[in-house]
Order: sequence, then C-alpha cells, then structure tokens
Amino acid sequence: MSSPKHERTGPDGVGAVPYLPLSSDEEAAAGEQSIGRLVGDATQHLSTLVRAEVELAKAELIGEVKKALKGAVFFLIALAVLLYSSYFLFLFVAEILSDWWGVRWPAFLTVFGLMLVTTLVTAFLGWRKVKKLKAPERTIGSVKETAAALKPHRAAEDDLPATSA
Repeated sequence: MSSPKHERTGPDGVGAVPYLPLSSDEEAAAGEQSIGRLVGDATQHLSTLVRAEVELAKAELIGEVKKALKGAVFFLIALAVLLYSSYFLFLFVAEILSDWWGVRWPAFLTVFGLMLVTTLVTAFLGWRKVKKLKAPERTIGSVKETAAALKPHRAAEDDLPATSA
C-alpha cells in the first residue's frame, strides 16, 4: 500500500514507501470478521511493516553513501594534486643539490636513487603487512553453523519407526 503523501519525490528515484493505514472502514466491522481473516490481516500488515522498514533503511543508506562518495571524490582529487606536486618537490631538491655540488646530473641521480629506495622500503613494509592477513575464521565458522542449522534434518525422520498398513 502506498499513499500520495508517502511517495518519495527525491532525486534518488526510489518508489513509494509502503505504509499501514491507521484507520479504515473495515475496522468498524472487526467484530464480525473471522479469526482467520484477522490473522491474515495481521500477517499482511506485518509484512508491509517489514518492507517499509527495509525501504526506509535502504533510502537512508543510499543517501549516506552518495554523500560519502562525493567526499571521497574530493579526497581523491586532493591526493592526485598532492602526488603531481611532489614532482616539483623532487625537482627543487635536485636543483638545490646541483647548486651545492656544482654539477646537475649527480644531484638528479641522487634524488632518483632516494625515490627508488623509498619505494622499495614502503613496498616491502606493505608486503609484510599483507602477508600477515588471515582468513576471518570466526565468521566462516558462524556461517557454517548457520547453514547447518537451517538445513532440514533427515536423520530425525529416519529414526521414526516404520508403520505398516
């Protein structure tokens, strides 16, 4: 069920959010309804309530993820500018060294060597950290236990004595 006042008109394109009517003409005749009908209505309302909660959570998460992505884009742009500007820092260091030494090519070679050593050291440290990663054993065990609990148990049916007709 949805109502025009409960429609989502946001730019995310999410459709109508289901809702439960708080009053209806059928409530007046509630005393005349059967228990089966009441249970069916309660089941339908519970299902609608769960769908509405899921839709609300999804809509909120979509909005928050969009905000986070926009922020991440700005951080990535800043990182790219920083990385490109580091080139000029290394040129600056090489020029200072060439002024001190009086020769350009050893200064630029020294800066290149320092950059290469830094790259190798950080790559080695990263490799050591990645090598220490382990599988999420508790999560794997929990998923296996859940799957085992949800499987139908045929052993219980096999233990029943056979009846002959």
